[in-house]
Amino acid sequence: MMKSIFYSRFFILLPWVLIVIIVIDIDTKRSSVRNTAHSYLSRLSSAPRRDAAVHAPNRTAPPPLLIYAITPTYSRAVQKAELTRLANTFRQVPHFHWIVVEDSASRTELVSRFLARGRVPYTHLHVLTPRRFKRAGMPRATEQRNAALSWLRAHRTATDSGVVFFADDDNTYSLELFEEMRSTKGVSVWPVGLVGGRRYERPVVEKGKVVGWYTGWKADRPFAIDMAGFAVNLQVILDNPRALFKRRGAKPGMQESDFLKQITKLEDLEPKARNCTQVLVWHTRTEKVNLGNEPKRHQDSVLIEV
Repeated sequence: MMKSIFYSRFFILLPWVLIVIIVIDIDTKRSSVRNTAHSYLSRLSSAPRRDAAVHAPNRTAPPPLLIYAITPTYSRAVQKAELTRLANTFRQVPHFHWIVVEDSASRTELVSRFLARGRVPYTHLHVLTPRRFKRAGMPRATEQRNAALSWLRAHRTATDSGVVFFADDDNTYSLELFEEMRSTKGVSVWPVGLVGGRRYERPVVEKGKVVGWYTGWKADRPFAIDMAGFAVNLQVILDNPRALFKRRGAKPGMQESDFLKQITKLEDLEPKARNCTQVLVWHTRTEKVNLGNEPKRHQDSVLIEV
């Protein structure tokens, strides 16, 4: 009788005893995990961080080279239209300075107003081409380009960095061209479209070096290249103070060669534009304006600048 009572009570209490044992075991494991995690995190926080132990030097990239674009210009019916097209391009080029040189005895009001409103950093110069050098067949813009070179030598020093580019006002330029030329260390070259009676002319490149010229006009020129086809590092200009565009004995189409011979050699040229296989500048020319119906008398009562 006593045994049956004992067993009945034992089996009643047994489930509760098992529940208590299980709860105690779970709590013990949780405490162990917390202690282990705390110990690990403590060691981790006290250990020296590898990435904090080594600090990279605080270097700032040098600013990109400033591009100096030299543009000779002269008074004519399409002058403002040409300059407007150029300004719309140049305005989008960062780190850029426009040197505009008028073929004039003084700065004209048209160009002065245009540059002041153009939102392109600029220098406005002027020099008149002597009448004897204005005959057909003679090189053009010689005095204007030389005036810009003289300005650079007078206002820039060895501490200044930049790239000099001759940007005639009748050409069309891709924005990519300016990023190509910006890395010029000496003299860089590239193809020019719609020039020399061909779709394009270009330097011929082999193994990263210029070895010749693909051209349709006087291929025997030392540098058979258009004025729009090269750029010069500013320090090269400053290091060669006598390098100018020649007037005496100069022949049409030879200005580029006469100038480049003074500052570089063929083997030192730096090919740009995918090893001179990409056209990024075009020698376009505005159509000759027909003003046959412009009245000599009874003109408009309003004076409009064109």
